[in-house]
Amino acid sequence: MKDVYILAIESSCDETSMAIVKNGKEVISLSIATQIKTHENYGGVVPEIASRMHTEAITLVLEDTLKKANMKIEEVDAIAVTYAPGLTGSLIVGIEAAKTLSLIYNKPLIAVNHLIGHIYANNIEDNMEFPLLALIVSGGHTELLIMESDYKFKKLGETLDDAIGEAYDKVARVIGLKYPGGPNVEKYALEGKHSYNLPKPVMDDTYNFSYSGLKSAIINLVHNAEQKGEEINKYDLARSFQDVAIDELVRKVEKAFLETGIKRLVVAGGVSANKYLKEEMDKLCQKYDAKLMIPRLLYCTDNAAMIGAAAYPLYLKQEFIDYKINASSHVDIC
Repeated sequence: MKDVYILAIESSCDETSMAIVKNGKEVISLSIATQIKTHENYGGVVPEIASRMHTEAITLVLEDTLKKANMKIEEVDAIAVTYAPGLTGSLIVGIEAAKTLSLIYNKPLIAVNHLIGHIYANNIEDNMEFPLLALIVSGGHTELLIMESDYKFKKLGETLDDAIGEAYDKVARVIGLKYPGGPNVEKYALEGKHSYNLPKPVMDDTYNFSYSGLKSAIINLVHNAEQKGEEINKYDLARSFQDVAIDELVRKVEKAFLETGIKRLVVAGGVSANKYLKEEMDKLCQKYDAKLMIPRLLYCTDNAAMIGAAAYPLYLKQEFIDYKINASSHVDIC
């Protein structure tokens, strides 16, 4: 079988990224234009600004990707693009670029779910073996799935309200930390002690998650302290929050280990870059003699290489799409 080269495009939020991926595994080239410095000024991603910046960056990122690979578009076998979930305006920029390249160069078009892309990031430098448990932790999603084979998923549980990444960002704003909130909360937590008594999320027997109560408790705690003129220890509060938030992930994954008997876990999404999460999941997997897979930092956050990896099984099955494909801000895996 001949090698398959896929040109992948990712523009779901505030990174414009393209990559050329060989056989779903080998990243020939990767280019990422981030907008973090711009959105820092607003304390979060502004959708209208994000989509405009994608428009400005898309052709430059394409040129950089092809230059790094020393390839021409004629040499790739397909064009893959993130179509959902994400910011609609941002997604549209990537989708229209993909449609244009597909039409001009007569290349098949592959639509990839952003969340599935995060899962397949684990397959770039490792080999996913099935069945496995997949824990998705990001700004908009917290889900626990069983993955029985390529693109065959069974959902165990999901967030009932706020995702863990959203909670991190909200806590960061409440205690006065800059965007991006998650990494900054993690930095503060490393220097703090667990000194605040915070409520634990969804203490039930399901696989569902909830972070709104924890988030609200911190908002109220900070507000009450301000009303009384008391000082909040930001480092301790960050540590207390992180301990509770990640303990809930560990508890639900442990339940899944016990009840499913599956001995493989992949962690996917932006929050997978959190070092404390990695440490706690590593301890858990050692306890149950399970294999843990978490991508290296480059592939934890939004990037087009993971889209190219996730597109490869679809290419093999010839699951191509026509030009009617459009962006979707919300879409489920299963």
